[in-house]
Amino acid sequence: MFKKVVSYGIILVLLVVITTIYNDQLASIPLLVLSAYLFFLGTRQMWRLKKRKL
Repeated sequence: MFKKVVSYGIILVLLVVITTIYNDQLASIPLLVLSAYLFFLGTRQMWRLKKRKL
């Protein structure tokens, strides 16, 4: 439960940062960080599902 709250908090903070610096045309930096974080979450979830099936 706590991990989900932390994960949602990180995503929310990154989205707020994206919207605040979007006017400065620097939104690609936090978008890259957000995509890397979501990729990490997806691969971790995939490994958990693979371990559960074995």
